[in-house]
Amino acid sequence: MLNISRSGLYKKVNLSGFKSTEKVFHKRHYKRFNQFLKVFALVMVIILFLPWTQNVSGKGFLTTLTPDQRPQTIQSQIPGRIEKWYVLEGDYVKKGDTILFISEIKSEYFDPMLVERTGDQIRAKSASVVSYEGKVNALNNQISALGTERGLKLEQARNKLLQAKLKVQSDSIDLEAAKTNIKIAQRQFERTELLESEGLKAVTDVEEKRLKLQETQAKLISQENKLLASKNQVINAEVEINSVKASYTDKISKAQSDMFTAQSSQLDSEAQVTKLENERTNYVMRNSLYYIQAPQNGFINRAIQGGIGETFKEGDPLVGIMPSDYEMAVETFVAPIDLPLIHLGEKVRIEFDGWPAIIFSGWPNVSYGTYGGTVVAIETFISTNGKYRVLLAPDKDDYAWPKDIRVGSGANTIALLEDVSIWFELWRQLNGFPPNYYQPLGAQANPIKR
Repeated sequence: MLNISRSGLYKKVNLSGFKSTEKVFHKRHYKRFNQFLKVFALVMVIILFLPWTQNVSGKGFLTTLTPDQRPQTIQSQIPGRIEKWYVLEGDYVKKGDTILFISEIKSEYFDPMLVERTGDQIRAKSASVVSYEGKVNALNNQISALGTERGLKLEQARNKLLQAKLKVQSDSIDLEAAKTNIKIAQRQFERTELLESEGLKAVTDVEEKRLKLQETQAKLISQENKLLASKNQVINAEVEINSVKASYTDKISKAQSDMFTAQSSQLDSEAQVTKLENERTNYVMRNSLYYIQAPQNGFINRAIQGGIGETFKEGDPLVGIMPSDYEMAVETFVAPIDLPLIHLGEKVRIEFDGWPAIIFSGWPNVSYGTYGGTVVAIETFISTNGKYRVLLAPDKDDYAWPKDIRVGSGANTIALLEDVSIWFELWRQLNGFPPNYYQPLGAQANPIKR
C-alpha cells in the first residue's frame, strides 16, 4: 500500500493484527536514528573546534633558482649563413665547445685577406705618421734657427743704432764748437777792421781775418750737414731694426704655419691609424664569431635554425640549450589579496605534477607526498595573469626534492599560515575574508635590497 489516496484506508480497516504491520509500522528506528543524529552533532561540534591551518594555495611550475641556470637560446651577434653543424639535438656540450660554423653574407666582409690588407694599411699610415713627425721636428729646428738669427740681426742693428746715436752726440758737440769758433772769428774780424780804420792794422790783416771768418762759417755749415747725416743714420738704424723684426717674423710665422700643417696631418694620420687598428680588431673579433660556441655546460634541446645554407639575421635564435648544472626552484603565483600574507623565508608545501600525493590543506602534518620550500623572492609588480610571482627554493630542513623532476613541469603550492579553529575558517570562507595577517618570526614582508 502506497497510501497515496485521499481516503485513508488505514482509518477504516484495523491493521494491527497482521505480522507485516508490526514489522513495517513499528517506531524503534526513530530512537536509533535520533541517537545517531545526537552523536553526529556532538562529533561535528567537536570537529568545529579542531585546529585548522590557514593557507594560500597557488599554481606554478618548476624553474631554476638563478637566471643563468634557466633554458636559453644561443644567438649570433652577426648575420650569416649556416655552413656546418657539429652537434645533434640531445648532445651534451661543455663551455666553449663549437656548435656550428657560419659564413658571411655581407659583401664588405667577403675578402679572405681583409685582416692582412688592413694591417698593410696600418703600416703605411704609421710610416706616414713618422714622416710627418720628422717634418715637424725639422720645422721646429728651422724655427729655432730663425729665432737665433733674428736675435743676432737685432743685436747688430741695435749696435748700429747705438753708434749712430753716439755719432749724433759727437757731431752735436762739434757743431757747438763750430758755433763758438765762428763767434770768435766774427769778433776778431770786427776788431781788426776797427783797428784798420784807425790806422793801427794793415789791410792785409783785415783780409786774413775775413778769410778766416769765411772758413769758420764754412766749417759750421759742414758740421750742421754732418749732424743731419748722423741723425739720418739713427733713423736708418731704427728702420733696419723694424725691418729685421718684420722679415724674421714673416719667416718664423711661415715656418710655424708649415709646422702646424704638418702636425695636423700627423694627428690626422694617427687618427686614421687608430681607426684602422680598431677596424682590424673588429675584423679579428668578427672572424672568431664564425664559430658559435656553447656559453656553458648543458644539453642541446632543439636546433631552431636547421639545414645548411640557411641565412639568419643578427640576434636570431639558432639553438636552444639547457644548462646541466642548476638548482631547482618553483615559480608560483598568488592573488593580490593574498600577497601581504607571503613573507621572505616563509615555509611552503609543494606538490609536484606526476608525483603521488595525499593533500589535507588544513592539516599539513597528515599530508603525504608534499615537499618543503622556502620563499626567496617576491615580485614587486603584478604579472600579466593578474597575480604576483613568488620564487620558492628547496627547504634545507625538509626532505630533498625528487631528482627526476624537470624544469617546466607543474607544481601546486600551499603556503601555511596561522592555526585557527575550523568554525572560524568556515566563517571566514562564507564571508569571503582573507586569511589572518601575521608576521612569522624570521620572515620579511618586503624584498631584500642588495
